[in-house]
Amino acid sequence: MTAAALAKEPDLPPPPRVRRRGVPGVALLRSTHGLQRITLIFGLILIAAFVIAAVFAPLIAPYGFAQSSADGVDFARQQAPSAEHWFGTSVRGEDVLSRVIFGARTALLVIALSLVLSLIIGVPLGLLSGYIGRWIDRVLVLFMDAMYAFPSLLLAIVVSIVVAGGNSSAFGGVLSAAVAITAVFVPQYFRVVRNATVAVKQEPYVDAARVTGASTIRIMFKHILANVTASLPVIITLNGAEAILTLAGLGFLGFGIEPTSAAEWGYDLNKALADVSNGIWWTGVFPGVAIVLVVLGMTLVGESLNEVFNPILRTRRAVQ
Repeated sequence: MTAAALAKEPDLPPPPRVRRRGVPGVALLRSTHGLQRITLIFGLILIAAFVIAAVFAPLIAPYGFAQSSADGVDFARQQAPSAEHWFGTSVRGEDVLSRVIFGARTALLVIALSLVLSLIIGVPLGLLSGYIGRWIDRVLVLFMDAMYAFPSLLLAIVVSIVVAGGNSSAFGGVLSAAVAITAVFVPQYFRVVRNATVAVKQEPYVDAARVTGASTIRIMFKHILANVTASLPVIITLNGAEAILTLAGLGFLGFGIEPTSAAEWGYDLNKALADVSNGIWWTGVFPGVAIVLVVLGMTLVGESLNEVFNPILRTRRAVQ
């Protein structure tokens, strides 16, 4: 199940909040069984390797992401994998391993920025629309549905062009890419939070808060917010995978991050197209494998979390 599919779920009441004792990670693993636990652990390992590579990229990478020489000697262009260059070199003489590692840092930064911006924008708007209703709800729903109707990559391209002013190097390229991906995610968070807010705003505890004279802001963010965000961890994890693919798509099509500003896997795949016909496989395989592994890890964790937090799936598994 994708994040977009979760955003389309009907207005069902959220599951009751369950207090977990002990270390959250251990409690999460204990709530899984069999193949589900294996996929969760494997996904967490892939994500951990991705985060470690991103955070410690300057220490792990043998060279800089745009470095094409060392000790005054230029690297051989399109050199096959060797002891000196484990993943070979690109057509520009850059070390492919270094670009793959620094590409993880770029991807992590864009994912973090886009998800934080999406939550900051989408969650409050969903609360406001679901709780206030009336014309505010109609306007916001119409606007979000219009954004949701666009294909995600097309919407990201349009926003990227608008934000960067036609120049992908604006804002260092990273911020413009993050904003472009944010535009894809905001409608999803808005719809999930709005639907859950509509379902719970007539609950007794909300009515009690109104009777005691609590303000609208206090009711939304103290009494409702904690009870409508149960599915957000799942959506965040799945959106992380979608952000990787969208960023790679932007870079592949030439609307991503300027190569002199940061390493980016999609851009490297684009430049590797001409190498395939010449039998030079390493310039495209390694960035592609990095994308596949990171997306796989986030998808496995997202699906496992969905089974843990979704009471319907949990009940079905218990019956089986």
